[in-house]
Amino acid sequence: MTSPIPFAIDFHVHSDDSYDGHEPIELILEHAADIELDGVVITDHDEIEESLRAAELAPEYGLVGIPGVEVSTRHGHLLAIGVEKRPEPGRPFMETVEAVRELGGIAIVPHPFQRSRHGVRKGHIEDADAIEVYNSMLFTGYRNRRARTFARRRDYPEIGASDAHYLPNVGRAYTDILVTPDDVDSKTDIDGNELVDAILEGRTQIRGKRTPVHKSTVQYAKGAVRKSTYLLTSRAPLVPTVPASMERS
Repeated sequence: MTSPIPFAIDFHVHSDDSYDGHEPIELILEHAADIELDGVVITDHDEIEESLRAAELAPEYGLVGIPGVEVSTRHGHLLAIGVEKRPEPGRPFMETVEAVRELGGIAIVPHPFQRSRHGVRKGHIEDADAIEVYNSMLFTGYRNRRARTFARRRDYPEIGASDAHYLPNVGRAYTDILVTPDDVDSKTDIDGNELVDAILEGRTQIRGKRTPVHKSTVQYAKGAVRKSTYLLTSRAPLVPTVPASMERS
């Protein structure tokens, strides 16, 4: 029996278009190729333009291009993978899940149950397409284990991702999407839609490890400083808003 071909994809990465992101997409794509990922999905907070651009540029780096966005729902964050339009933020969780599907994407619950990071509570997850059961940015393994138990009890497909906001963390955790050789002759023949379909079929394996606690702490702290700076500068007359990427249309 022929072994499936694994495609290593990091589905949860932030660029400098996120208020708490840091790196331009070109640098992220180059780094992803250097560490031998097959693709990376830019999932900026409520912003999709850089993700669309990254998906378009990805083949130039030998990567599969898949757009996405991390949507702020009324009940917590949701990854919309494979969409070309941003779902409207601020809507109830399940309405947002349906909106993602209507846009042709899949709805993945990131870092569930972790309220300090806007994780969705269990009671609000009536349905989803997959659960992020391994997030490399969690301080301890408890939330990841709880997410995995939740997914397996409800038979949800599982993914792992880095949730990177800084370049060295990209690919620290990722998902192997398993594609049968009958479906594709080589990795260059695959496209993002086929990988998204494979997730729905549960053909995934989690790879990687948690980000060291001191690096996670630095990331959280820098994100908090940037958000506080935005809140102050956005209310001050004659002062440019910093960072400008936090402005919402």
